[in-house]
Formats: sequence, C-alpha cells, structure tokens
Amino acid sequence: MKKFLVILSVIAVAACMSGMAYAQEKAPTTVILKGAPLGGVKFDHAKHSKLEGVKCDACHHASKPEKPSKTAHEGCQGCHTKAATAPMKTATQGAFHVAMAKSGLCIDCHVKAIAAGKAAPAAGKCPMCHKKENV
Repeated sequence: MKKFLVILSVIAVAACMSGMAYAQEKAPTTVILKGAPLGGVKFDHAKHSKLEGVKCDACHHASKPEKPSKTAHEGCQGCHTKAATAPMKTATQGAFHVAMAKSGLCIDCHVKAIAAGKAAPAAGKCPMCHKKENV
C-alpha cells in the first residue's frame, strides 16, 4: 500500500509539472504592440498563428548570441525596444516595418496576402492597424 501511494504521488507531481510547463508556453490570444506614435497595434496572435503557411519562426526568429532569448517564444519587444540599445541593432519599428511602411516583417506578409486575393491591411493604410485606443 505504501509503495502504491509513493507511485501515485510521483504521478501526481509529474502531471502538475507538465501542466505548469504547458501553461508557461501557451501563446497569447491577443498582443498589444505599444509605443508607436500613431497608436498601438492590436495583434491577433491566435488568428495569425492559424494562417496557412505561417510558422512561429516567421516572427519569432532565433535569438542572437549577444542577446539570448529569455523564453522559447519571446515577444518582439522583449529585445526590440523603441530606440535600439546595444547589442541590438533593430528598434521596434524596424522589427515590424521600415519607415513609411513600404516593407518589413508585417507589411511583406500583408502584401503577399493581398496579392493572393486575401483580406489584409494594406501598406500605407496605417490607421487600419495603428489605433490610439490600443494601449
């Protein structure tokens, strides 16, 4: 009986730990990307992660040796700050798109989607993503 209780306890602890690990890696549903003068961007992470052909590493690139990630899927603004600070070379805006939103991570994907006949905010239509109420 004592042996059975020990085994049961070990199984219970393992189940709890695996549940905690899952909770730590669970992706957010929505992320507010803050700091842009035009307003924050309400990024629907759940929607984007379900898009065909979009993989996590499209946005969550491997960390650089000089700035290792703190978590497996660290958010963009964990490293890319409003003004790039060493050892980072790319500020927040540059991580998403270049000035005037003609190209960049977000814009390039949206341009491809539009070209494929899918709905997506267009380059140069800043208020479609940037909104003052997104704080």
